[in-house]
Amino acid sequence: MSLFSPNMLWLLAILPLLVAFYLVLLRRQNKNALRYAHIGIIKSAVGPGQKIRRHVPPAVFLVAMGVAVFSLARPAAVVTLPSQRETIILAMDVSGSMRATDMEPQRISAAQAAAVDFVKDLPISARIGVVAFSSNAMTVQRPTDSKDEVIAAIERLAPLRYTAMGSGILTSLRNIFEQEGFEEEVAQHGGRMRGAPLGEGTPVQEFKPVMAGSFTSAVIILLTDGQTNMGADPIRAAKAAADRGVRVFTVGFGSEKGGIIEFEGRSTHVRLDEYTLKKVADITHAEYFRAGNQKELNAVYESLTKTLVMEKKETELTGAFAGLAALLVVIAAAFSLMWTNRLAG
Repeated sequence: MSLFSPNMLWLLAILPLLVAFYLVLLRRQNKNALRYAHIGIIKSAVGPGQKIRRHVPPAVFLVAMGVAVFSLARPAAVVTLPSQRETIILAMDVSGSMRATDMEPQRISAAQAAAVDFVKDLPISARIGVVAFSSNAMTVQRPTDSKDEVIAAIERLAPLRYTAMGSGILTSLRNIFEQEGFEEEVAQHGGRMRGAPLGEGTPVQEFKPVMAGSFTSAVIILLTDGQTNMGADPIRAAKAAADRGVRVFTVGFGSEKGGIIEFEGRSTHVRLDEYTLKKVADITHAEYFRAGNQKELNAVYESLTKTLVMEKKETELTGAFAGLAALLVVIAAAFSLMWTNRLAG
């Protein structure tokens, strides 16, 4: 547990003063009682249980004051709470390497099956979009809460050529913020790669960058089995996502060493670029996952489901402690009225 305002704890010094004040009151009450009553009568009227009970309400009240002072220090703790994310964008690689048959019948089929299971496990309140990227990136399904439409979009995916990971990130951002200009932003910072033209687009809108990972309404999950050779620079694209607080979880699918893939009569060497995937996740304050087969990919998506549905975050507990203090005050007052017919101890 941490404290946002630990300097307020000095107020706890008031508690010993309250104890001293209570003891003074007790002594004064005892002296007054002895003036007007015989000591034997007092002992017979007040048994051991009554002696203890009379101190309970003040003790509870003292604890309430301690809790109230502690709440002023603004305590916080890392707790697991339901995620506030409403939009999840699945950015899926549909490059030629996804035709590889090291997973039956092809990598693309294994990726589709795992993605479908992932969508089925998400809360009904989640809005899910699908982006496919190869030589460029395109929106296959706009964010929707209809799982049937999302599943149909995933099942329509088919491998093409090349890998434009950065473009996949930028197209995902367009689906989240419903604006264009991300490609121009990346190009202005030297992030354009060879391949599809950027197009006319929209002038870059001025905005103030936020803390990476701070945007709680959306997240991107990017899956690829190769390395970028088209479109926008993925590192620059990740920076654009980080500046908007969007986390990009990356999933590396396939062998790191890669292999030779036959595509349209040509042999192409494909290799998983783990360095870039880890860098993208790190820049956006997300995580990188590695999946060498369909079973591992299913496990990755299961882990992501838990991360997106319930997440750990530092939460201020001031309200909870203040509420507890108020409850203790009410309990102290109830005990006092019940046992002594007054609100003082």
